[in-house]
Amino acid sequence: MMDEDIFDVVNEHDEVVEQLPRSLVHAQELLHRAVHVLVFNNKGQVFLQLRSKTKDNDPGLWDNSCSGHVDAGESYVVAAERELMEEIGLLVEKPLEELFKLTASPETGMEFVTIFMTEAEGPFDLCPEEIDEGRWASTTEIRLALQTEPENYTPTFRMIWEQLENSY
Repeated sequence: MMDEDIFDVVNEHDEVVEQLPRSLVHAQELLHRAVHVLVFNNKGQVFLQLRSKTKDNDPGLWDNSCSGHVDAGESYVVAAERELMEEIGLLVEKPLEELFKLTASPETGMEFVTIFMTEAEGPFDLCPEEIDEGRWASTTEIRLALQTEPENYTPTFRMIWEQLENSY
């Protein structure tokens, strides 16, 4: 049997209640934790990733710069920093800025999602198991794309972008 990621299962207040393997957490639709990170460059563009077509969730859709689950015993910020390294090869030099948190729901895959941002210029070293390609996009381009072709973006990205737009 393969080694499987172990996640903290949480209650409706995001308090850890037990730890279980990823497959059980997902199969039983238990509440758990995830992070998403938006990487902006000095032109105000955000780096988007095209999720690998081999991913089990949202394959071949555009998503935030990086995202991933919070492992058992891990904090949100440590998970975000780890995911940046694993997915796009970015070692952050200054603390990530926490933007907001989404409550766990069917739309988020039963995940409490903390969204962070950071600044970097790239180029990035994309993990081929996770990402098919990446690109920079302006906020105007993203706004237009979400109006004209929302089906090309992950549901979580659309939720995050909507909340980001409404808070600034």
